[in-house]
Amino acid sequence: MSDDEAEAVLTVLSTEECLRLLAEHPARVGRITAASERPDILPVNYCLDDHGMVVLRTEPGKKLDAAARGRFVAFEVDEMEPEARRGWSVLIRGWAEEVTDAEDIARLRQLPLRSWAPGSRDHFVRIRPEIVSGRRIT
Repeated sequence: MSDDEAEAVLTVLSTEECLRLLAEHPARVGRITAASERPDILPVNYCLDDHGMVVLRTEPGKKLDAAARGRFVAFEVDEMEPEARRGWSVLIRGWAEEVTDAEDIARLRQLPLRSWAPGSRDHFVRIRPEIVSGRRIT
């Protein structure tokens, strides 16, 4: 075992800490699983709404298809400092759903959710967290 490994500390994060890290993450980039015949892991821009749900804007495709079918998905965000060998990871597992209610859509449009990818991204998907977990290595 190296000296670096001996000094590392692994901490399990509370749900509250996990949600705080997601809300404060400056890049607001995560990954979502989307499965049809074969699973994919897709990068997405996200935001948390007032109810602690992960919100994505997307165009028609795998993410929207998974949401429209009410699939159980996994969503992950990491922050790494490779040189210091520290960072954190948050994993949310829950049910994806397409947001179709006009009032909900109007509310979600007010969130600071901007896609890095080109395109209209007019569809909203939210993930209702069922399992929230996270770890930090310091």
